[in-house]
This record gives sequence, structure tokens and C-alpha cells, in this order.
Amino acid sequence: MKNIDLESDRLIFRRLSREHISDDYVDWINDTKVNMYLETRGNYTIDLLKLYIEQQYKNEIYFWAIHLKDSNKHIGNIKIDPIDLKTSSGEYGILMGDKKNWGKGYAKESSIRIINYCFNELKLSKITLGVVEDNLRAVFLYKKMGFTIDDVKNV
Repeated sequence: MKNIDLESDRLIFRRLSREHISDDYVDWINDTKVNMYLETRGNYTIDLLKLYIEQQYKNEIYFWAIHLKDSNKHIGNIKIDPIDLKTSSGEYGILMGDKKNWGKGYAKESSIRIINYCFNELKLSKITLGVVEDNLRAVFLYKKMGFTIDDVKNV
């Protein structure tokens, strides 16, 4: 697998790496509004973030940092992991960490670009995701993008 940099109209997607380790990133993960629907619930440190990013990088995960083209600011992350080569499918996840850039369509733009890359370049035939049904903005976005509900799990 080779994770390459990609672009969309307003965004640049760079492989998540050590350059993305920052206090801002730690603040995102520890912010209750940002992590409300994530498996991670905070208590992150720079050292924990460093270990996490190094592990993802070492495993060559398709994991991109989302940057604004006009300022190069890192505003979130998007990934496809795991990828199951037997079923030609991948699991999608996104984190829009910078709350100042919420509501501007960056999540949709990122999702469309990365999912198109997965279908057209990686030749995946299916993308799956998990979402908490209370995360109404995400559920709305995913339905608008054409995702369908295959299974509902009570947790």
C-alpha cells in the first residue's frame, strides 16, 4: 500500500505523520465537543499522540491529515482502515478537530475525495463506517452521500 498526498478544491490531504503532532491536535482529542462521538474520550498527551501516530504510520494505514489549501492549517483527519482485500472493502472514519472550521463543508469535501480515491484508485467495492445515531450532523452527511444503514447495534 502506498499512501499518497491528494487534493480537492479547498483541501490538501497529507499522510498523517510526526509533523502533525501538536498541542492543537491533543486539544481536539481532549475537547468533549470534538470527541463526543469518538471511541477516544480524552486524557491524551503529546506522548500518547506521538505513539499513536507512529503506530499508524508504521502500519502504512491510509490515514490523511486534512489541511486548508490557503493556509496549510491542519483541521482534521480522515482514514480508511482496516482494508479487507478479500472483500475489497474498507472502513471510513473522519475527525474534524478544528471547531472554527465546522459547518463549512470540509467534512463532505474530504469524504467525497477520499472515498472516490478508494473506489477509483484502490479499486475497493465497498466502504463501511460506524456512526452513533445521535450524531445527527454525521448521519445527515452520510445519508446525503449515499450511505445506507446495514446494521444497527446497541452499545
